[in-house]
Amino acid sequence: METGVAEPELSFVPVAGERIPMAGAVPGCFCASTNPYWAENVWRAALRRRTWGCWWMRRSTRLGNVGWQPRNPPTLGCIPSSVASRVMGGILPLCSLLGRPPPNSGVTTIRRTWSCWNRSRGGPRDVVPQHVWRINLDTPEEAHQNLSFGAADRWWEQTDLTKLILASNKLQCLSEDVKLLPALTVLDVHDNQLTSLPSALGQLENLQKLDVSHNKLKSIPEEVMQLSNLRSLLLQHNELSCLPDGFGQLVHLEELDVSNNHLTDIPTSFALLVNLVRLNLACNQLKDLPADISAMRSLRQLDCTKNYLETVPSKLATMASLEQLYLRKNKLRSLPEFPSCKLLKELHAGENQIEILNAENLKHLNSLSVLELRDNKIKSVPDEITLLQKLERLDLANNDISRLPYTLGNLPHLKFLALEGNPLRTIRRDLLQKGTQELLKYLRSKIQDDVTNPNGEPPVTAMTLPSESRINMHAITTLKLLEYSEKQAAVVPEEMFDAVRSHPVTTVNFSKNQLSQIPPRIAELKDSLCDVNLGFNKISSVSLELCLLRKLTHLDLRNNFLTSLPEEMEALTGLQVINLSFNRFKAFPGVLYRILALETILLSNNQVGSIDPLQLKRMDRLGTLDLQNNDLLQVPPELGNCESLRTLLLEGNPFRTPRAAVLARGTAAVLEYLRSRIPT
Repeated sequence: METGVAEPELSFVPVAGERIPMAGAVPGCFCASTNPYWAENVWRAALRRRTWGCWWMRRSTRLGNVGWQPRNPPTLGCIPSSVASRVMGGILPLCSLLGRPPPNSGVTTIRRTWSCWNRSRGGPRDVVPQHVWRINLDTPEEAHQNLSFGAADRWWEQTDLTKLILASNKLQCLSEDVKLLPALTVLDVHDNQLTSLPSALGQLENLQKLDVSHNKLKSIPEEVMQLSNLRSLLLQHNELSCLPDGFGQLVHLEELDVSNNHLTDIPTSFALLVNLVRLNLACNQLKDLPADISAMRSLRQLDCTKNYLETVPSKLATMASLEQLYLRKNKLRSLPEFPSCKLLKELHAGENQIEILNAENLKHLNSLSVLELRDNKIKSVPDEITLLQKLERLDLANNDISRLPYTLGNLPHLKFLALEGNPLRTIRRDLLQKGTQELLKYLRSKIQDDVTNPNGEPPVTAMTLPSESRINMHAITTLKLLEYSEKQAAVVPEEMFDAVRSHPVTTVNFSKNQLSQIPPRIAELKDSLCDVNLGFNKISSVSLELCLLRKLTHLDLRNNFLTSLPEEMEALTGLQVINLSFNRFKAFPGVLYRILALETILLSNNQVGSIDPLQLKRMDRLGTLDLQNNDLLQVPPELGNCESLRTLLLEGNPFRTPRAAVLARGTAAVLEYLRSRIPT
């Protein structure tokens, strides 16, 4: 049983109905006993404790039921002293202030804090009763009654109120009389309808926690900045567009949450909050962060999710105490280096526009256990990622990664690896579906000693042809990969094809060049070639040589100038994945309807105006169809009959139905909606 003087706490919590299941005895209240008579004077003495009288009645008559975990749900309510004498049943005072139960009461556990619940007949309150503010000052009439108690029974000894909880009501304002409660350490008014705060809050010099979240506040009074002992300030889910410049005066502040407001900048005085541990700036309209934020030497958690940040100040990387950094859903194009963030454990930067992941971004993050970079535009993963020896979760889903370093399989603590949605060339799709451990096992099995020199070129010997000295023969012979990417070249050198000779090549990567046509000599690889990447070029038409690659399963032609596909592509009967995003198609390529092996069609960011649902239904292997950001004016209801679809992406089109709310519920919900619209 707890002992010692409890901190008085007053709560007004609206309760619907007449019965409330309680977890245990309510301190500062009264429990029904077997005594059939009311001791009204005892009731009045209880009210001297400056709470509203409360009653707790049970169906059971066993005295031992009073305490924790009652067998039947108790009934809790508010009883003024004027009607106390009319209530049937007995009274048993719970002496929570002294921290002990009455003798022989059967009570074994009592809460230390003093809570009094107010059930209003009209539901949540829209105004705080005046006597609440004067609870430390006024002497109730019951004090003048001729009551006699022994020295051991003076359980009503008064202590000034330290916690006031007015949450989840309908309060529209707080009285300036809040200054009459100078001993308050906690003031909780979250989930109300407050539009302003009283300036008298600045006089609560003992206040340590202020929760005004989930209201309608448009500004914070400057007087709040005078609360020098404040440790926690919760302002989330309001309508704040700016913050006072005097925030730096709250030098003892450890927790600050201003998320889900309308902030466009934050005061530079934030730099003075040297004791701040947690700072939440999520879901605002911030376009940049002040460099002075790095002066918060105690900051461990920084959340900037869902803003408009395009860059992160380089000084942020000097925050030595930072452990968790959230930068998701911004407009970042790169990550800063983190030379001093030795303690950083979690880095979340998904749903940005990051294209490059450099070794410098990673090599200092020795403590990192979570790295989340999904839904970006990352093209490659540096070998230095293996320096993250404590990494447990790595999320690289939905990027532009075509290759992974095999040494990734050597990370000793990696438990979760997400790679779906990437155009990986060296890892089979079925392997990705087997889970992280199988994937890591595969990567470890593919680790080869690198026989190339430090420049990535094979050693030159007496048997080496001059042209081959610039070609990665290791990739051709071991990885079966012919790569000539990111050269900004208008043509692929002939010696690249000459070097292949009798070596069977399964993958070709000619992406990120300036090619205006598909190299004709690609037809020479028809007996082995399965995967072709010609993305990010200037190709305006597909040549017939490509249609000769009968073993082709993956074709990437994204970011080119294509407007149509030749009918001869129907010969590619094994084609499973085709990426035609970011081209100039105005119609869905008809030849695709006849390639029944297709499992994934990516056709986003074109100008497609219509689709044929009946022909799509014939493609019973089609699982992913991406038509985002096209010109679809309507979605045919018959598309709902394409039951093989597991991923259907339609956002960014000008159609009116299905509405965005339906699309947000996922593919299954969209297909069900479309089926419901089919005329009968």
